[in-house]
Amino acid sequence: MVEWRLGDSRLDLTFPVAAGIVNVTVNSMFEGARSGTPEQAIADGIGLVEAGFDMLDVGAVAARSGPPVSAEDECAALLPAIAGMAALEIGIDDGEEGASGGRIPVSADTYSVEVARRALEAGAVCVNDISGGCEEMFELVAASGCGYVLMHIEGPPRVDRPWRDYDDVVGYMVRWFEERVEAMRGLGVAEEQIALDPGLDFDLSPEQDLEIMRRLGELRALGLPLYVSLSRKDFIGAVLAGSWEGRLPAGEREWGTVAAVALAVREGADILRIHDRSSLQAMRLAGQVRAAAGSAG
Repeated sequence: MVEWRLGDSRLDLTFPVAAGIVNVTVNSMFEGARSGTPEQAIADGIGLVEAGFDMLDVGAVAARSGPPVSAEDECAALLPAIAGMAALEIGIDDGEEGASGGRIPVSADTYSVEVARRALEAGAVCVNDISGGCEEMFELVAASGCGYVLMHIEGPPRVDRPWRDYDDVVGYMVRWFEERVEAMRGLGVAEEQIALDPGLDFDLSPEQDLEIMRRLGELRALGLPLYVSLSRKDFIGAVLAGSWEGRLPAGEREWGTVAAVALAVREGADILRIHDRSSLQAMRLAGQVRAAAGSAG
């Protein structure tokens, strides 16, 4: 059985799981996922849990480029939302407990070490870090035992940069992850705590994103859970429109996301960070097909 350690609990990854996106923001890239206040975020999180999402990923700073947000301002929005969601029960009909004793696992989408520390104290069991990590963050993860999403990125988050050229983008990413994971292990982080996110759209062109999608299995072969955040991403809008400059807005990328989710599951994705119930259905069906194919093989 493949599992992901999230503090004192473990998330079963026999089938792919869905991390529902909750943004306590007014400026996230998808207008349909802007909760605005902690109270609205909790209500939106309840809706995702009732729809069948397996965990919630909660953030209070938009990933798009913009001015810095202080730790205090981020915490003021994030911590009440996390505390409210961490108390939610997973809706299960068969009497079995979920991944966290019946509570919905909640991850904090933050790259601030101080915010991550306080989020864990508020009830989060995982840190989803879009910065690529740092020694202080790794030490926090080691000390707390929480889950950790290590995302590939080529510089500070929320800063626009030109796309980078790679001879082999996937081969480069494999080496990048191997080096980071080794550094984490040296600081006391257990491999069972770590999930890998290729960071689609972050410092990557649409063509590179598609190459990574096609070769996700090579990242999965590193032996760690594969966390794929692709919901309504820009590369999907560019593919659907036929150009980067004319890419469809986030609100028009739902069905492209459904296709991308199904393909990602087929290539080995374990955790899908998604917005929509349509993507959740695609993940569930693709997961069953993948499991059946594995049994037949």
